[in-house]
Amino acid sequence: MSRHLRLRFAVLTAVMAGAMLVPASAAVASGPTPAPSATATKAPTAADKAVDRKKAEDAKAEAAKKAKLADFAKARKAKAAADAAQKAPRGGVAAGEAPVANAGTGITTLAGSATGALLLAGAGTFVLRRRSAERRNG
Repeated sequence: MSRHLRLRFAVLTAVMAGAMLVPASAAVASGPTPAPSATATKAPTAADKAVDRKKAEDAKAEAAKKAKLADFAKARKAKAAADAAQKAPRGGVAAGEAPVANAGTGITTLAGSATGALLLAGAGTFVLRRRSAERRNG
């Protein structure tokens, strides 16, 4: 194998490895940024304690409202389930299957498709050049 072919093989190998790693690194890097976990605290005062008591009372009142709404929602769901039992779905989204939220959209999908097209074009070029060289040489 000549020096020129070794260099070409090394470059093609590096390009293919990079093409496989770029979409994977984009998927890893797209995670959420972590929030700081520790904050400075101060000693509570009498006013802070009063505010905390008021918040606790408000939270109890809010919890009572939510419990009342939850009971109403349960009754509503039970009625809806009874109605739905009469009318059976045929499948697909009607059966409760939600379509994928982000199917085929995004920069990672586009980058992967472009990389695949370039790799296929490069492989085709390599094969065609090799065949033409074989025809010339013998």
